[in-house]
Amino acid sequence: MARLTTLLMCLTLIGQAALADDLMDNADLGPGGDLGEPLSLQPLPAGQQAQIAQNGDSNRAAIGQDGQALLGRIVQSGGAQEAYILQQGSDLMATINQQGYGNSASIAQSGSNNRAQIEQYGNSNSASIVQAGSGLQSSVIQAGNGQRVQVNQYR
Repeated sequence: MARLTTLLMCLTLIGQAALADDLMDNADLGPGGDLGEPLSLQPLPAGQQAQIAQNGDSNRAAIGQDGQALLGRIVQSGGAQEAYILQQGSDLMATINQQGYGNSASIAQSGSNNRAQIEQYGNSNSASIVQAGSGLQSSVIQAGNGQRVQVNQYR
């Protein structure tokens, strides 16, 4: 778990300019990268998939994955938002959907057969999910302003 935390911190410290340049080029997004399109919860194919879709100003996003059958997806609409996903293991899925201004979200999970989802609508909300083990599921939905939540699960 210490390695996950260290990697998440490193992703946080990545320069804004490098992220902005890469994120402005959406040619590497897979099909179905439209904002607000529902994410299918079908079985994951072997390999890794990552999608980032952003609309607005000063948004930051990063996905780091290591393992098999991984899906990470971040969708942000608004401004000054941050989202980070870090996954290590097999058959993991994590999604973050944020709409508004100044929201932050992070998901760090390791193990197998885990699912995590964060949805935030409003301004200045913060959510974090940390999961380690197998067969874990978490979902956070916040609507409003200035809300905070942290979920930790270990098995």
